[in-house]
Amino acid sequence: QVQLVESGGGLVQAGDSLRLSCAVSGRTFSSYAMGWFRRAPGKEREFVATITSSGRNTYYADSVKGRITISRDNARNAVYLQMNNLEPEDTAVYYCAGGKYSTGSLSANDYNYWGLGTQVTVSS
Repeated sequence: QVQLVESGGGLVQAGDSLRLSCAVSGRTFSSYAMGWFRRAPGKEREFVATITSSGRNTYYADSVKGRITISRDNARNAVYLQMNNLEPEDTAVYYCAGGKYSTGSLSANDYNYWGLGTQVTVSS
């Protein structure tokens, strides 16, 4: 019954910005951490960002280099990923993930709900 639906992906030019959204239903959203992962062509899935249930703490992969911000709106049951100064290396399918706990995690094993993903393509 729990569903996560990503949106906001698309084709953009290098240097552009994009905001991904994830709508969550079927669970007490404010009780759980959320995360974003991505899978680039020919590569393994990798961690991007996570946010605690309250939104007070966030953590990012080194690869995003400060260009990405994760946020959440518990009143709207939504989590967002703001991506600025996009690079071709950011091209990937981005997945929203619902955590098992209130604290965030870099490990996919600590998430038990996943969206179907949204494609982000950055041209050079």
